[in-house]
Amino acid sequence: MKEYVIITDSTADLQKDIAQSMGIKVIPMEYTIYGALKTYCSTDSSFDDKEFYDMLKKGAKCSTSQITVSTYLDFFKKYLDEGLDILYICFSSALSGTYNSSILAKKELEAEYPDRKIITIDSKAAAMGQGLLTYKVAKLKKEENFSIEDGENWAQSNMDRICHWFTVDDLHHLARGGRMSSMKATIGSTLSIKPVLHVNSEGKLIPVKNVRGRKKSIKSLFEIMQERMVLEENNEIFICHAQAYEEAKMLGDMIKAEYGIEKIHISPIGPIIGTHLGPGAITLFFVGNEK
Repeated sequence: MKEYVIITDSTADLQKDIAQSMGIKVIPMEYTIYGALKTYCSTDSSFDDKEFYDMLKKGAKCSTSQITVSTYLDFFKKYLDEGLDILYICFSSALSGTYNSSILAKKELEAEYPDRKIITIDSKAAAMGQGLLTYKVAKLKKEENFSIEDGENWAQSNMDRICHWFTVDDLHHLARGGRMSSMKATIGSTLSIKPVLHVNSEGKLIPVKNVRGRKKSIKSLFEIMQERMVLEENNEIFICHAQAYEEAKMLGDMIKAEYGIEKIHISPIGPIIGTHLGPGAITLFFVGNEK
């Protein structure tokens, strides 16, 4: 089997230790906090999630930048020069132009490295949903000696079963991102309305329902999981949060009590996804019958 490397980008929100243990390489992305007048790298080890979300709570404006063709060229070449093929699992094309940039880089590199194989996959996923898909492929490579073609086929066949469910706390943050009108955000906040959203089979982030109260929104994530989860395929569950650890742990405890799943990974939502979901967001990822 030809050697290859599995690559994703920092929208995947993979914990650093998990990525390293599975041999997954992560392309960093940039975000800018305008009040700080500085552009940051998403994989900067000095990132402080509490400081970041505190700044957002105080109204700091933050934007993200998609990965450029030149960044792809530089990142991929390192591994191509080592004689490795590349399997890249990318952020949903329905949410960013990043995937299109990766295709342009792939075409250019295929001409320069005709003996190397470069596979780019539109994950139709976001956040740790993208991370979970990548993690599953890396695990199959490590434990079952999957070839690059095996990994590609598994990802394409199973991406519609990687469930992403979200709830957010800050409706005004959704309004600032253009996903909700300011009037709806004001009314919803007054009524303590909390939206439940998911990434659908097209890779789009869409609202599914509204519930009243924070605890009910978290319980809704658990109930949705009960409806959709394939238990035998979920020996590990991933929960991410934006400065809401205690509530994320509460969700994890509910899952553990119901199903006895011991490996429940709880980690912060990184700055790229966090910029768009805002403080207090909680996200749940698992394998289901369908998204």
